[in-house]
Amino acid sequence: MPHPLPLAGITVVSLEQAVAAPFATRQLADLGARVIKVERPGGDFARRYDTTVHGQASYFVWLNRSKESLTLDLKSERGREILEELLTGADVFVQNLAPGAADRLGLGQEALRARHPSLIPCTVSGYGTDGPWADRKAYDLLVQCQTGLLQLTGTPEEAVRAGISVADIAGGMYAYSGILSALFTRATTGRATTVEVSLFDALAEWVSQPAYYTRYGGTQPPRVGARHATVAPYGPFTAADGKDVLLSVQNEREWASLCAEFLGRPELADDPRFATGADRVAHRDELDAIISARCAGLGSDEMMTLLDRANIANAGVNSVHEFLDHPVLTERGRWQDIQVPGTDAPVQALLPPAALGGVTPRMDPVPAAGEHTEAILRELGRDPDEIARLRAEGVCR
Repeated sequence: MPHPLPLAGITVVSLEQAVAAPFATRQLADLGARVIKVERPGGDFARRYDTTVHGQASYFVWLNRSKESLTLDLKSERGREILEELLTGADVFVQNLAPGAADRLGLGQEALRARHPSLIPCTVSGYGTDGPWADRKAYDLLVQCQTGLLQLTGTPEEAVRAGISVADIAGGMYAYSGILSALFTRATTGRATTVEVSLFDALAEWVSQPAYYTRYGGTQPPRVGARHATVAPYGPFTAADGKDVLLSVQNEREWASLCAEFLGRPELADDPRFATGADRVAHRDELDAIISARCAGLGSDEMMTLLDRANIANAGVNSVHEFLDHPVLTERGRWQDIQVPGTDAPVQALLPPAALGGVTPRMDPVPAAGEHTEAILRELGRDPDEIARLRAEGVCR
């Protein structure tokens, strides 16, 4: 029999929107936590980002499976009273509201700790809740700009955003790991701690390598498209059939092997232009021209076969369509069907990356807005008449 989910019995109440906080709480739900997603009566605005997944937003489907949706108007006194009742029985509270909004609702971390000493409050902010930028709104691309990531990504002619919401994802990952650490601390010491993550701090950690390179080298790594800024050869080369294949040389042994077994020019291993990693970066254009000429005479399959024989890491540059059918996913059963609102057609979702021995992750449906409102209110002791009155007053839907 499979083992119980590790977070079974943990209740998370999340006043969440968009990406970062929902990503953190979805991962807690994957591990068995009960996640009650508190949405405004109109629903999380991320529900309306697009309609590509059987009428649902791709972001929302990705981030919100296995949760319960409760709609509340927290501007109303009765809505705040219901939230307070939920927090009384919760283990974790997560919020990523606009700057200052949680404090105005009485949901700041210190206020919560005073009322609920065993609760773990987690705040996901843009630039931190203190300091000179505490009151600024922060969206993913703004944070990519502020951390310098935009200037590290792209071509010499143009900076470009990362193709995914990398700042939000980084913030969500650190919120998730911070909450797990806080749960462990509470379980081992009895002390409930707060967790705070800013998108800026999270992405700042992720750009630490180019930050070191810039601070101590004097110049920031250049924008070099799909090539690596500080390692060469490390980038895509076009085969005779038009497909790009990326290859990577990480050390001198691999460089010598590439020269002898793939390029057929063993003497290049000792060429002073290419003798060290720094030399190869300095003479990248000359080196790339040599490799490109060799690749232009090979089909992509032949190119990858020869690179494999030389023990050189390589990969075809896939489209997203090609990724969807990747054998590393399909042959390992990484896709699993889940349900989304409004249709009986299943949606394929990836299993969580961390596979725990003997544990089957939770892969429950994505909730409709307010789908669990009545059940949760009944659990809190509201009878059908009172629930009807709350709906009529716009407190919930």
